[in-house]
Amino acid sequence: MIEKLLERNFQGLDTFASKTAATQDKTADASIGNVTGSNAVNVFLGIGVAWAIASCYHAWNGTVFRVSAGTLAPSVALFCLGSIICFAILQFRRYSPNIRAELGGPTSMRYLSASIFVLVWISYITSWI
Repeated sequence: MIEKLLERNFQGLDTFASKTAATQDKTADASIGNVTGSNAVNVFLGIGVAWAIASCYHAWNGTVFRVSAGTLAPSVALFCLGSIICFAILQFRRYSPNIRAELGGPTSMRYLSASIFVLVWISYITSWI
């Protein structure tokens, strides 16, 4: 609940900040840093606030707050693999003599990169099912 509230409130600001950074920065590094940073903050706040409230609740009631690991390890491994793929594509786009840009560049490469990013995201989401 809290995570969704934070996500809704900051989504517009994050989008505006990323667009501004992408259009005003020569290399678009600031916009990529803003996206990864804002995602990290959203996750840490969303999970951290919920866990802090649960810990306080259990401490108040004299019970123990336990979080089972479950399928965390495979999920983290798949996330790391996906992030390595995405960062490799960004590095390729930066240093390729035909592209020289993480954002923008030739239309065919933009669509190819975006398609790979979406496929990585879909594979990560469908791994939960």
